[in-house]
Amino acid sequence: MKARYQFRFYPTDQQQKLLAQLFGCVRVVWNDALAICKQVEKLPSNNDLQKLVITQAKKTIERQWLSEVSNIPLQQSVADLGIAYKNFFDSLKGKRKGKKVGTPRFKKKTNQQSARFRIGGFSIKGDEVYLAKIGNVSPIWSRNLPSAPSSVTVIKDCANRYFLSFVVEVEPVNIDAKNQSIGIDLGIKTFAVMSNGEKAQSPDYSKLDRKIRKLQKKLARQPKDSQRRNKTRIKIAKLHNRITDTRKDFLHKLSTKIISENQVIVLEDLHVSGMVKNRKLARSISLQGWREFRTLCEAKSQKFNRDFRVISRWEATSQICSECGYKWGKLDLKIRSVKCLNCGTEHDRDENAAKNINKVGIGHCHDSKRAQRQSKTTSVASVGEASRITSPSGR
Repeated sequence: MKARYQFRFYPTDQQQKLLAQLFGCVRVVWNDALAICKQVEKLPSNNDLQKLVITQAKKTIERQWLSEVSNIPLQQSVADLGIAYKNFFDSLKGKRKGKKVGTPRFKKKTNQQSARFRIGGFSIKGDEVYLAKIGNVSPIWSRNLPSAPSSVTVIKDCANRYFLSFVVEVEPVNIDAKNQSIGIDLGIKTFAVMSNGEKAQSPDYSKLDRKIRKLQKKLARQPKDSQRRNKTRIKIAKLHNRITDTRKDFLHKLSTKIISENQVIVLEDLHVSGMVKNRKLARSISLQGWREFRTLCEAKSQKFNRDFRVISRWEATSQICSECGYKWGKLDLKIRSVKCLNCGTEHDRDENAAKNINKVGIGHCHDSKRAQRQSKTTSVASVGEASRITSPSGR
């Protein structure tokens, strides 16, 4: 299986100028090719596009500076555009899973910049990486590459940080699991509650988020293309990077711990796009990174030979007693603890849901149809009902 290894590096002033020139050429080739695709009824092939926007363009006065950079990233930019259009058409036809993919867009100078080198455009010499027509750069090697990389992407983010992203082939890791299975219920206040009783608290992003909102208001009042607006934009980008890096570090550590200790990992398919329509919780939900956590668990399950499962979002995991299978109905989000009067067990809402997720995932769920009661759960359970709220609290 393939994986990405990313390392930060600090180019010299001369290399920064060369990289800025490379990013600009890659961006221009992409935009020229996209403009041609939007004007024609039938999309041209990659070879025809490369001839138009690279080979023939270099002979013109307006684009003759394209010959000053390596040709490999320019060709790769056209190839990436072809892949973007393929993903768009596959999404329209229903061949591609997940959210609908839109048409490719024109690239901007203020967004993240990247250029990809294939084999022949780069080489690793000791602790340095040679990039064609850029020179040798020295990344900070935080770990060794498991195999020879097939490509490397040079990235400059919105906060003017530079990275090298290598694509390498990795072998599966065989580690014996301590536990047979685990169910995970994701939330906001407590990021993850496991069926074994463990809880994982997410980092507090509120302080950084308030700074971002304050700077965004300041950015909206500043005139476009001004130096002060550009400085404010970089400050916002740096704060976003701090949140992203903190979240990524937390999710990587948590997912690695869960995958290495359990053979079967079960998650619930959350309807995040619908949940963020709640204007009171939208910002908090977006900061958690539930989808990123699911993606990391799925990728690491392949690496560690684990069984990763996702149950349906329509499973009533928070409405059923995990001990006896009695269904007590819907509960308000502010209700955090429930006592089942059918078996007398007192449940933490999230832990009970995690146990039910685990049971549904491994196929040992209680028969809730036999135990389902006819009446709906009210905000305060009566004596004759099979569940009693024991600890209502704010979420």
